Amino acid sequence: MNIILFGPPGAGKGTQAEKIINHFNIPHLSTGDIFRANIKNETPLGKKVKSILDSGKLVPDETVVELVADELSKENYNDGVVLDGFPRTVTQAEALDQFLSDNGRQIDAFITLDVPEKELINRILSRGEGRSDDTPEKIKTRLKVYREETEPVLNHYEKQGVVKRIDGVGSIEEIFERIATKLK
Repeated sequence: MNIILFGPPGAGKGTQAEKIINHFNIPHLSTGDIFRANIKNETPLGKKVKSILDSGKLVPDETVVELVADELSKENYNDGVVLDGFPRTVTQAEALDQFLSDNGRQIDAFITLDVPEKELINRILSRGEGRSDDTPEKIKTRLKVYREETEPVLNHYEKQGVVKRIDGVGSIEEIFERIATKLK
């Protein structure tokens, strides 16, 4: 089962990803983890990503897609994957769809966690991660960027009929039960 876990900052993606991975025994793929591993191992892609990040720029879609495709080619993802933090753009989504199609696979479920903005802001402020941009004003800006740049990915997968909307308010267990029910 190939799953994309989607939602705005503070929606609980990381928490629910762990529960899905453990419950369904599906490996997790995080672009951040891939970046760090490639940089640490000084792979050609890792060196490329490091120089981009060191210059303060965002990693271009084509490089992100290349890293994800390289990772998804590994045997441990043959029976499925939980994607978290990818795809972030429609270009990335289209490239992912093409890669999966070329390998006889597809996205089975696009799980989007729906959480009201006020709740998102409260969650982010209460997580206490100490990020410099964890102020109500900066969080609102991050949510605006999410709506403008990332939310179109949701529309892309709605056209494919794989979107499963989950009420992301409640206890961690209640939210996971909603997800598990939709995935059965």
